[in-house]
Amino acid sequence: MPGFERFGKLERKEVEDVLDNGVLMRYGFDAMRNGHYKAQSLEKELQHTLQVKHAQLVTNGTAAVSVALALAGVGAGDEVIIPCFTFVASFEAVMMLGAIPVLVDIDDTLTLNPEAVKQAITPKTKAIMPVHMCGSMADLDALKAICTANNLKLVEDACQAIGGTYKGKYLGTYGDLGCFSFDFVKTITCGEGGAVVTNNSDYAVLADQFTDHGHDHIGNDRGAELHPYLGYNFRISELSAAVGLAQVRRLKDFIAVQKKHYTILREALSTIPEVTFRRVPEGGEESYAFLNFFLPDLETTRKVAASFKDNGVDACFHYYDNNWHYVRKWEHLTNLKSIYPISKEVKEGMSYLKTKTFTASDNYIGRNLSCLIKLSWTEDQVKQRAQLMVDAINRSL
Repeated sequence: MPGFERFGKLERKEVEDVLDNGVLMRYGFDAMRNGHYKAQSLEKELQHTLQVKHAQLVTNGTAAVSVALALAGVGAGDEVIIPCFTFVASFEAVMMLGAIPVLVDIDDTLTLNPEAVKQAITPKTKAIMPVHMCGSMADLDALKAICTANNLKLVEDACQAIGGTYKGKYLGTYGDLGCFSFDFVKTITCGEGGAVVTNNSDYAVLADQFTDHGHDHIGNDRGAELHPYLGYNFRISELSAAVGLAQVRRLKDFIAVQKKHYTILREALSTIPEVTFRRVPEGGEESYAFLNFFLPDLETTRKVAASFKDNGVDACFHYYDNNWHYVRKWEHLTNLKSIYPISKEVKEGMSYLKTKTFTASDNYIGRNLSCLIKLSWTEDQVKQRAQLMVDAINRSL
């Protein structure tokens, strides 16, 4: 991760196909295309690769989450339970629908704590959305059982975890709906792009319509198509899809490289008794996009993070002091700073953030360092990096 580190002749060929026929829009202009439909081809490739029945491409991962939640029936005043450790796009996508993000604690998986989820359910709850942060998953069996017991939808935000699996299923395909991001720093990149995946045929039809202004896509005359429902414009371009098409065909190779680099680093850090690692639920396998480990306390973690930076160990994140990924720094959310008026329902529904604490999550995030695994490293560079990390940690303990 990220996939742009492996750009080459395959991506170039797919992009040149689009430029040669001149059609950058995914719909229409059939006579000009010479049989090239990159977005459709990428959707089929995702279905094949992820072993899921339906995939719908969209403009980005944030759009994918909003679309998936809309398909799940989430709307004005509904509540969606999400983790307090995630990317800001998760709560943005919920609020875009006029719904209320209900942030709850994480556990040692760095994802949703099922017990915290149970306590957060109210009559307004419509969906539970685990976010598979940094390449690994929540206790999905437990969350699915909670959804079944409470008639809720399970929507997986797998934007950071493509290629990871849980009990033989790819992350994003276990719940009712799954979401992926293909932005510039993801394992598979389109530059900008995303996808919604599902095994539900009804959801698939609605996703196809909703993401293109409600077009029913029946017949071969776009101007004559009907609009069964209101929709929006979340269409991906053929150029973006072309890059993603080449990339997704290389996913297994990318995961293998990530796993190799991850394993070298983890084995080196495992020699330090004070270092422990995030828990991967039984039956799960990470995508190996990040190596996540815990140190004994917040003070030590801050020392190690600073030492990493001073000694050339880049792309290791201490999310406790990060503005984008942890609730502790989300003043704009807590204070509902918005350029447009926020509804009374959402204001009232989110007032809990003024007083809510996340002590359990502070303990995990405060002691966690999350290190990006790069595809571009050589084996010698990974081994050198491992030694630098070990030395920095030992100096800080």
